[in-house]
Amino acid sequence: MRRSDKALQNDDIVRILQEGEYGVLSTVDEAGQPYGVPLNYSLKNNCLYFHCALEGHKLDNLFANEKTSFGVVGRTRVIPAEFTSEFESVIVTGSAAVVLGEEKHEALVSLIEKYSADFVEEGRKYIEKLDSQTKVVRIKIESMTGKLSPTG
Repeated sequence: MRRSDKALQNDDIVRILQEGEYGVLSTVDEAGQPYGVPLNYSLKNNCLYFHCALEGHKLDNLFANEKTSFGVVGRTRVIPAEFTSEFESVIVTGSAAVVLGEEKHEALVSLIEKYSADFVEEGRKYIEKLDSQTKVVRIKIESMTGKLSPTG
């Protein structure tokens, strides 16, 4: 990070990842074309997890190149009179892989707990019903940096 004075400590980075509603997954296809897609995710055991359809562009890219980047923006505040904004953000780099079995199930439950905490039991039934119609991808975190961009 160019501005080390704006770097966040690990506890703040983890907080932003835990509290974030969505992130942007960045991949590259076989021709070197970049692709970024916003998606929901969960953080569990130093890994990020997301679910998706059984096939698609992001999976094609991840099968061609498992290396990925994932960005999350936390709290923001635009300051119009100063032509700036305050924000906190995290960038994770890592390797992606499709997961199966118990890890897949636990990742789906972690997504239910994060986004539908009042409906965990219903979510477990939903997972069982649609398990064969979804893939789960794990991004094993290799590095993560966080930035707080205050004004002044």
